[in-house]
Amino acid sequence: MLTLAIFATLLLLLLIDVPIAVAIGLTAVAFFVFQGQSAFLAMLPQRMYSGTTGFTLLAIPFFILAGNLMNTGGTTGRLFRFARALVGHVPGGLGQVSVVSSMIFSGMSGSAVADAAGLGQVQHRAMVDAGYKPTISASIVAAASTIGPVIPPSIPFVLYGAITSVSVSRLFLAGAVPGIVMGLAMMIAIWLMAGRRGLPKDPRANLREIIDSTQAAFFPLMAPVIIIGGITTGFFTATEASVIATLYAAALGFCYRDLKFKDLPPILFASLKQTCGLMFIIATANFFGWFTIFERIPDALIMQLTAMGASATAFMWIVMAIILVLGCFLDGNAIFLITLPIFMKICPLFGVDMVNFGVVMTLLIMIGNLTPPVGMCLFAVESFAKVGLWNLAYECVPYLVAILAVTILCAFVPEIALWLPNYVMGVAN
Repeated sequence: MLTLAIFATLLLLLLIDVPIAVAIGLTAVAFFVFQGQSAFLAMLPQRMYSGTTGFTLLAIPFFILAGNLMNTGGTTGRLFRFARALVGHVPGGLGQVSVVSSMIFSGMSGSAVADAAGLGQVQHRAMVDAGYKPTISASIVAAASTIGPVIPPSIPFVLYGAITSVSVSRLFLAGAVPGIVMGLAMMIAIWLMAGRRGLPKDPRANLREIIDSTQAAFFPLMAPVIIIGGITTGFFTATEASVIATLYAAALGFCYRDLKFKDLPPILFASLKQTCGLMFIIATANFFGWFTIFERIPDALIMQLTAMGASATAFMWIVMAIILVLGCFLDGNAIFLITLPIFMKICPLFGVDMVNFGVVMTLLIMIGNLTPPVGMCLFAVESFAKVGLWNLAYECVPYLVAILAVTILCAFVPEIALWLPNYVMGVAN
């Protein structure tokens, strides 16, 4: 009963538009006061501070900055041209190009919203100019942007690793195959709709254009190779990789002369605002997580699931249902921060691998990024596409089905995600 009251209060605060960080912290404070345990509020500053000082979390501001630098520089245009030369002639044309370019850009930014807001504008403009309906174009851009946090590097994986103490390097590798499968599923969906929707396609690119576009995109294409290669070889950690990504993005921007010194202050300030907003949520959520453990909510749920005779399969279905519902109302990072302190206590009970669970959770919150009323990728794309949030959400349904199919496949066939990290880094003990 207490668990239900806590989460009902939290959802109520969110529904009346209380900021996420405030709603999370206020819920915990209110229940401490209501139960006459105000003395424990002394833990609030300590838990908020400790929640944001982990070494792993240092990667978040640098990956945010790297994404913003690449969006300002000419990286996105070069990658889009390269993808267009490769798959522009496939049924679905520029829709397929958008997915492929997002898969490549995913190896640099790690953020769905960054992909949608930066590369997404290039993709949308090209599709509309080619004759795509704006709603169809916008839906492809929004869906393709969700690949960003699955294919490494990934800000959600960094956050998941910081909360659960799971190896971020192993999580990065685990996301590679599901991310590629996710992109292929979207490409199949576009191919199936191409004829019925009348989606135009490019003529097949000649060898000269393929060579020229590859040369133009060569150094941006090397970014994921450097980042993931460095992590897997042990040359640098995932956190250090975020700094390498930032320096590489800045170097590319200045070398291509698309980035000027006068552009740095607004880029740095925008990255600072995004980082501060996320860190404030992390800080209050850390206190909320400690509060749920103090109230023995994970223990109560474990006892309930055990009494029900739930299996690992049933547990995964329950998790998917909970996250899909929460995804309609909460930002993905907030979902991680609220639910993981509970789920990480239950997963070992059912023998659920925490690396694969991180991949499944990330795929689920990507679905949340495409579901209204709080779909962050929908908001990012609608801000420049101007097609209406609900129209955009409706057009995204085929891609939601594709992502959900990949999620279910990864949930119940964990080898899809675990094969690569086990092959490269050995089977985890």
